[in-house]
Amino acid sequence: MSEKTETKIPKLLLLKDYITLVGTTLGIVALICAFIGAVEFLSLGFFLISVSIGTDMIDGYIARKTKTVNEMGRELDSLSDSLTFGIVPAILTYLAFKTDTIFDIFIIIGAICFAIGAMLRLARFNIIESLGYTGLPTPMSALLMITYFYANYFYYMAAGSFLLGSSLIIPFLMILIGWFNITIYLRFGAKDKGTYILSAVIAPLCPTFGIIGISSPNFLTSMISSIIFLGFFLLIIFFIIRGFFQYQVAKKKDNS
Repeated sequence: MSEKTETKIPKLLLLKDYITLVGTTLGIVALICAFIGAVEFLSLGFFLISVSIGTDMIDGYIARKTKTVNEMGRELDSLSDSLTFGIVPAILTYLAFKTDTIFDIFIIIGAICFAIGAMLRLARFNIIESLGYTGLPTPMSALLMITYFYANYFYYMAAGSFLLGSSLIIPFLMILIGWFNITIYLRFGAKDKGTYILSAVIAPLCPTFGIIGISSPNFLTSMISSIIFLGFFLLIIFFIIRGFFQYQVAKKKDNS
């Protein structure tokens, strides 16, 4: 038996890895919220996923600052992200937008594409050594689902229903996001400030508004919150479109 297989788990883990496990724990609790199924618990599930985006940013920051990048942490981070930013958001979204009709088959297909897209992207990231990011980072795809849900959730709090056509849109949106994860035509730089600014601004606001949602806000607060989250959603879409343009710029540089 090799020395590597005999190493105890605690000796393989660094500080950043324990923070990763905190995010994983939040993802598991969010999955339990999904199984409970009530809209308030679905909101809590998305709230926990948004908090886990924060833990993902923190463990990455610690790894860069302390220069403690280890193989165990790399594998653990990908496994955690697959669950927290792939599988759990897919299940939460399906349960939030299901129609209890045959159309739910398409939402299931969308959820599968979303989860598999996230897993494939993370697997490719682990085996390719390159600067920057190819495809949409999984925390950003989870953030898309979070903002889309909360735009609908707060509208539901105000008007008693989700936004018109949201359940019809959701399977196609999830399939599209799954493709965003794996496409080679979407690229972000290694030090792309837009990625960090967008995550640093929107990710903390999601749990903040999530708390507002749990407190049963009035009509005006709910409508304003819905509009804000719809704006966040559109801002991320703009960010993704920008990534496609960055790919074209990088391609021209490679060919010149």
